Amino acid sequence: MKKGLLDILKGKFLVGADAAPKNWLFLLFASFLAAMMISSSHQADKKVHEISQLNEEVRGLRSEFLKYRRDLQQLRLESSLKDEVVMKGLKPSTNPPQKIIVKTEN
Repeated sequence: MKKGLLDILKGKFLVGADAAPKNWLFLLFASFLAAMMISSSHQADKKVHEISQLNEEVRGLRSEFLKYRRDLQQLRLESSLKDEVVMKGLKPSTNPPQKIIVKTEN
């Protein structure tokens, strides 16, 4: 075991005529680890992309919420004004205000 570890550290296990057949199990394991690393990196990139899409969707929903909240506040204001007019017993005017334009000759 110690000799094999020293060979790995010195790089001797990959050099030589019988290096590949002799160390096929290690090479297979190293290939498997490399594939796992590439796969996990790809999955991480995919998750980052999904998160950025979801953040964009959240921003859109927030702006839509603010729009609806503003509209609701406007409706509440109009409703409260109508209720106040009814409580005071006021009636709508039959003759709406008119604009008077006076023409002056120069």
